[in-house]
Amino acid sequence: MTLAIPRLALCGALVAAVVASIPVSPAQADPADYAFEAVQAHVAADGQAKVAVRLVHLKDNKRVPDALIFQTRMEMPMAGMAPMATRITAQKPTGDGDYPFIADLSMPGTWTLLLSAKVQGEPGTVTGKVSFMAMP
Repeated sequence: MTLAIPRLALCGALVAAVVASIPVSPAQADPADYAFEAVQAHVAADGQAKVAVRLVHLKDNKRVPDALIFQTRMEMPMAGMAPMATRITAQKPTGDGDYPFIADLSMPGTWTLLLSAKVQGEPGTVTGKVSFMAMP
């Protein structure tokens, strides 16, 4: 009986060592777990309109302050025609998850900002569309 206990202890130690050696990778979020939102959906129609988006992690509703925003395009949908693109320039992020831009929204109406972002630690690219209403 004294031999059974050491064998059992040895087997338990061996199982623990094997389990401990299995690589565990952290859970990766899906790009669909994130969304862009307009900070203020109505803006003044202006050649130097200030617009801003917020990137939010949907599962915990927290802002993402350290994303790298790229591939920005501001356009106005045109009935029966290709969308009309306009100039947009990224400004320095606020650090709290809001990302400001200056855009030429001199024509009143609905404008759509299309953008992509890389979120630190996530392998996928987050893409989204945010609508703004340029008011006269």
